[in-house]
Amino acid sequence: MKDGEATCCPKFNPKKWDKKKITWKDKFFVKATVISLFHIPLNFARVMSKNMKKIEAAKASDKEMIVMGDEMSPFHSHVYLSVKKPVEGCKDVKLSGTFLTKVFEGPYKDMRKWIREMKDYVKKEKKELKRIYFYYTTCPKCAEKYGKNYVVLLAEI
Repeated sequence: MKDGEATCCPKFNPKKWDKKKITWKDKFFVKATVISLFHIPLNFARVMSKNMKKIEAAKASDKEMIVMGDEMSPFHSHVYLSVKKPVEGCKDVKLSGTFLTKVFEGPYKDMRKWIREMKDYVKKEKKELKRIYFYYTTCPKCAEKYGKNYVVLLAEI
């Protein structure tokens, strides 16, 4: 993205997501697998592009697109793209659960620190952690343009 070009991601409001408790019941997502090398995604852009074309063709774009990952191993993760309805040709899933959220800002290299802080936050709230999702609020180019790289950790409890 060059100076003067429009952003593709809306500006993120951290207050809406920081230290909240949210509950989803059958929230639609498209789920895809990203190949990684020690948690560094190798085919993320291709996976996103392929799925976004199908989502847009199906007119299933969510008003506030949530792009989450689950970092299942150092060699692959799942990416979840929120949608309004099932999308033909994609793996559709519905997520249900209650989540504690916390917003972090900074480089991805701080992820381990953020995970520790999230686990401490869940413990402080006297809840039991089931799993953590990572909501990437903007693409890298928009994060650079806005000057902020926000990531929301969602702790399923």
